[in-house]
Amino acid sequence: MGGVSARLEDLPLRADLRGQTPYGAPQAALPVALNVNENTHPVPQDVADDILDSIARALRDVNRYPDREFTALREGFADYLGHGLTREQLWAANGSNEVLQHILQAFAGPGRTAFGFSPTYSMYPLLTRGTGARWVSGTRGDDYTVSASDAAAQVADAAPDVVFLCAPNNPTGTPLGLDVVEAVYDATDGIVIVDEAYFEFAPADARSALTLLPGRERLVVSRTMSKAFAFAGARVGYLAADPALVDALRLVRLPYHLSALTQAAASAALRHAPVMLGMVDEIVTQRDRISATVEALGYTAHESWTNFVLFGGVDDPATTWRALYDQGVLIRDVGIPHHLRVTAGTTDETTAFLDALASVGSAA
Repeated sequence: MGGVSARLEDLPLRADLRGQTPYGAPQAALPVALNVNENTHPVPQDVADDILDSIARALRDVNRYPDREFTALREGFADYLGHGLTREQLWAANGSNEVLQHILQAFAGPGRTAFGFSPTYSMYPLLTRGTGARWVSGTRGDDYTVSASDAAAQVADAAPDVVFLCAPNNPTGTPLGLDVVEAVYDATDGIVIVDEAYFEFAPADARSALTLLPGRERLVVSRTMSKAFAFAGARVGYLAADPALVDALRLVRLPYHLSALTQAAASAALRHAPVMLGMVDEIVTQRDRISATVEALGYTAHESWTNFVLFGGVDDPATTWRALYDQGVLIRDVGIPHHLRVTAGTTDETTAFLDALASVGSAA
């Protein structure tokens, strides 16, 4: 059949989705890609071999539906996180974005609101609107921090149904104190999500919001295997919360939403957690090297507890981004005026970025 294809605006799209832009970072086959906060280190060979063996065993029964409750995987996550958590307090899905989507489907939706402190992870408002809820944006200080008292006041004023606390924050790298989490929790009757996607890159003595879970049935702590575990392509995210809250997510998840192959791969990776996390120290070293060097070049490196650095003092971010691109280095313009963001990669990748940035010239 011939004819002209329909345009998006010709379709009966939901009114609240008209004019929206889908999430997406630039993808390009450049030698050095440091734009989406991946762990650029490959999975160690012995770990990869065990993962492949586990997937092969799962394939023998792939004609059957997987364990709907992904019991073994939840037990693996409970063991990894510690803090006395049990499998009944764990949930997982295809990437942390789907985990967050489940929460919004269960506790937000039409006629409800979700709140976060801007700038923060750009998927929060997209997921919120996608579930029919309204996004409310709070504010941060000039250094991208938020105090406990200010956070609580903003949340109390907005009275949202769901609050997102990105700790540490993406795209700024900013740490978030547990006093902020406690104050926000006390200021709302809604669900409070502490997104700890980058927590493994925080200082060793940093306390996780997992320590705040007892007695707080509306608190959620979400994590991902994409970053520290170098598992971005596997798409595995998870959360810890009160068993009752976890049970609520069963109301909105799709049947058998985690494939048998995903469960097998993730469980195998968790068995090798110490090896997989061995890359973290090297990444932190490169992150701190980036911060020190961009400062020496005259830029401003913001404090980061993540695997990336947001640096300011960039006169023309678009021009600098393009100049780096032309040298085979891909970083991210996150839309914050006079700022760019770069992922901490391997030693060679970091060197390539820093050399390219130096060749562009120092900050004005």
